[in-house]
Amino acid sequence: MSVSYSLQLPFLSRIFHSRRKSIEKRIGNLQTLHASKGQQEPGNDGINKSQDQVILVERYGNGTIKRYMLDDDLQIRTFLEKHDSTSNGFQRSHLSDPKLSWLPDSLKDFIFPAGFPGSVSDDYLQYMLLQFPTNVTGWICHTLVTSSLLKAVGVGSFSGTAAAASAAAIRWVSKDGIGSVGRLFIGGRCGNLFDDDPKQWRMYADFIGSAGSIFDLTTPVYPAYFLPLASLGNLAKAVARGLKDPSFRVIQNHFAISGNLGEVAAKEEVWEVTAQLLGLSLGILILDTPGLVKSYPVLVSTWASMRLLHLWLRYLSLSALRFNTINLKRARILVKSHVLHSRVPGCNDCNREEKILSWQRFIKPRIIFGVPMEEMLGGGRSTSMLKTLLRIYAREKYILVVNQQRKDFEVFVSFKVGATTVSVLRSVWQTYWLHEKLNVSENIFDQLAKSLSEMDDRFEEFIQLLDKAGWDTHQINLRVPKEIYIDECPV
Repeated sequence: MSVSYSLQLPFLSRIFHSRRKSIEKRIGNLQTLHASKGQQEPGNDGINKSQDQVILVERYGNGTIKRYMLDDDLQIRTFLEKHDSTSNGFQRSHLSDPKLSWLPDSLKDFIFPAGFPGSVSDDYLQYMLLQFPTNVTGWICHTLVTSSLLKAVGVGSFSGTAAAASAAAIRWVSKDGIGSVGRLFIGGRCGNLFDDDPKQWRMYADFIGSAGSIFDLTTPVYPAYFLPLASLGNLAKAVARGLKDPSFRVIQNHFAISGNLGEVAAKEEVWEVTAQLLGLSLGILILDTPGLVKSYPVLVSTWASMRLLHLWLRYLSLSALRFNTINLKRARILVKSHVLHSRVPGCNDCNREEKILSWQRFIKPRIIFGVPMEEMLGGGRSTSMLKTLLRIYAREKYILVVNQQRKDFEVFVSFKVGATTVSVLRSVWQTYWLHEKLNVSENIFDQLAKSLSEMDDRFEEFIQLLDKAGWDTHQINLRVPKEIYIDECPV
């Protein structure tokens, strides 16, 4: 399917925080705009395409392609081509496995790591295919054993049959099943987050788990609603576990500098089980305190005090971590120091300065990655601006512009085909240089070119300083957004 329309500028009216949703919405808006202007004849459309000159192709992760073209009047026209995602080879390395060609791409993205099969070992798929029925049979056994346990503690013991115990087991297992939906969602949709910032997501896991415990605490007050309350509690705690487990595996991998991940995990179990036994013992002592069990408000206040202490200690433990890998938060700190003072902090100082709980969207200067080109062209200089940007960034794997529609400093970044984590790091460096040196009274394109010239002169020194300070420059966890890529065409 191919649609076309003339580019209307300026049209930048708002900034979308969710890149994937915003892309789909923009595509929908473009289709609506085309429909309102009327459909071109197929023959004429083909003639226009052959006469117009393609200067840029924007590729979307869902298979859509948008071509930026110059017509005879040197005006930009765009053609939006909707393709079946199964026919789109862009960013679909897992299609190289013929055994999985029948699976929808959306399902592959949900159950496999990004870049599968190239991003994992050859035995990954066979292991997971055998592990799945193994887990199914394990949970069947868990369901049957739960019924026996409930009967043993008195549920159904006076009925003369196992019906009551089985009914209670069904309710209990249903509660667990509803909670497991949370882990399914986290694993399928958020798998690419944990390598970037395990400290943040480990802390958020405890916040969400605390919220789930609140639902459990309310079940004595509303016993008639035990199943929905307990299910909500389990759902929240399952989401927390879905955040906690992969985050902690990244942390464990950070500890295992000698390749001894298995031993590190085993010794961590020793620490955790010892703490569990001590905590259970102290909890039993608290429950045996006269008057506490019968006083619900005292029980809740005791739990709240312990939970706040737990969260504070968790924050302190995560703050003690000293990663030598570079994620976006640490990259900001390192780049800012180099731009301002021509030096970079060491791992200890940088990790100490890193704000664990901060969201990227609230960190200044604001950087929006994966922005469509038409949103970057706001300002009414369509043809000249696009050509100028392509010329300025001819040697880079990204295009960066300053959003002049906002009073506070903000940049848009769109990545080209072939962009790497180093490309993201270079865009961050350029952002901080512009944030410190930008002069609103001067020509913005001249300043973009000057910032690139400065980066060419100083970026190699920046990498060398990172190496000397102990940073692992071979493991830069700066993810290139896969929702939009730019593919340049020779003009």
